[in-house]
Amino acid sequence: MLDEKSTEKIATRKAFGQALAELSGKYKNIVVLDSDVGSSLFTNIFAQNFPERHFNFGIAESNMVGAACGFAIRGKIPFAGSFAVFSAGRAWEQLRTSVGYGNFNVKVVGSHGGLSVGEDGATHQAFEDIAITRVIPNFKVFCPADGAETKAMMKVVVEDYGPTYLRFSRPAMPIIYDDTYKFQIGKGSVIKDGNDIAIFAIGTMVHFALEAAKKLAAEGLSVAVINMCSIKPIDEDLIISYAKKCKMLFSAEDHNILGGLGGAISEVLCEKYPKVLHKIGIEDKFGESGKWEELYKKYGLDAEGIYKKIIKYQ
Repeated sequence: MLDEKSTEKIATRKAFGQALAELSGKYKNIVVLDSDVGSSLFTNIFAQNFPERHFNFGIAESNMVGAACGFAIRGKIPFAGSFAVFSAGRAWEQLRTSVGYGNFNVKVVGSHGGLSVGEDGATHQAFEDIAITRVIPNFKVFCPADGAETKAMMKVVVEDYGPTYLRFSRPAMPIIYDDTYKFQIGKGSVIKDGNDIAIFAIGTMVHFALEAAKKLAAEGLSVAVINMCSIKPIDEDLIISYAKKCKMLFSAEDHNILGGLGGAISEVLCEKYPKVLHKIGIEDKFGESGKWEELYKKYGLDAEGIYKKIIKYQ
């Protein structure tokens, strides 16, 4: 399942574009709607191969999502994408009232989530998208850790019915999984087991959690790293099992610590197995412009930042 020899790096947004084009040869009812982001989401690959099934709505994300519902009603599988701050933010009313309330088979794509958008700055850095999509009834919310998981997830998403929010990041990140990995809705993936500390992570943060775990191992700490790509539905049994097994629990996400992965895990723990969860993420503030690597370092989201936040409790 794990690809420990690979040196390849690929952005989840690019893996999405590749998977979409590959799957669309088989699934003739897939249509793609985007908002002038073909080169950013790599939906331009799909557009080149299937121009009659690609629709560019310009910077009119609300119209795009509304139209996606129309395509879904007619039996199509629409993928409607933009930067997360726009597809989840600007179009939220349509996500709620049209897609969610109608329970339509629309796949909404939010790319460049969190600090990963880098230089575009605070106006484009979505720290709220997971929170505001997972509260909409009928919606599923996924955030893959690498390119391999993205492609495995896409195979499941096209077969699954219902409103879905897919969150991708901007930078190319190392491959974690190999081609045998199977994505399952509502299930987490234990990448590294441990007994002292459990880190539940999503997206780019899975890679940095693994690097932090290596540094913590040098301090004699046994650290589990768990990929929680399926944020809604979430793997309650896995959360509870590690709450029972480990002394301390942490969540790690490139998202506001309020309402995102940390919030979802806290809700499970509060009701099923009360235990403290320490949240690593954006601490309820806006971002700023800069290279994504420098921003991750400043906001404590890189491997060193995760390591420091955990080691201070030991």
